[in-house]
Amino acid sequence: MTVRKADEKLDYEKVWDIFLSVIQTGDTYVFDPNTPKEALHKHWFAEYMDTFVAVDEMGQILGTYIMKPNQIDLGNHIANCSYMVSPNFQGRGVGKLLCEHSLKFAKDKGYIGIQFNIVISTNTNAVKLWQKYGFEIIGVTPKGFRHKALGLVDTYIMFKSLETD
Repeated sequence: MTVRKADEKLDYEKVWDIFLSVIQTGDTYVFDPNTPKEALHKHWFAEYMDTFVAVDEMGQILGTYIMKPNQIDLGNHIANCSYMVSPNFQGRGVGKLLCEHSLKFAKDKGYIGIQFNIVISTNTNAVKLWQKYGFEIIGVTPKGFRHKALGLVDTYIMFKSLETD
C-alpha cells in the first residue's frame, strides 16, 4: 500500500464510494447520510485542502484523508484532518498508513499540531488509533453527535503537537 495525492478528476468516483459508504452508517461522521454527490467537492476536494488516497499495488483506492488548516489566519498553523477507509478494507492497516502519512505531511507543510474537532466517543477504534499515535483528548462536547443508533453521544476534541516529534 502507498499513499498519493488525490486527483479530483481521476479519483472522485472512488472517493465518493468510500465517502458515501462511511457517512450512510450515521455513526462516525457529521455529514448527512443523504449528502449529494456534488457536495464531495466542497467536503473533500476544496482548493484549501490537501487530499490523499491510499492505494494497493493494483491502484485500487482503499482509503482517503484530507488535511486543511483548522482555522483561518492566526489559527492556520494547526492542521485538521478527516480520514475514511473503505468498509471492505477496514482492519488491514489502511487507517494506520493514512495517519502516519498525515503526520509526516503536516510536519513537512509547517503545521505545529493537528487537531480533530469532533471524534465520536463511540468510535472506539478511531479513538484508540489516534491515541496510539500520540493524540490526546483535550475536550469533550457532551451529547455533541446524533448517532443513528445510539442517539446523543459525546464527542472528543483530540490534539497532537508536532513540535516534539
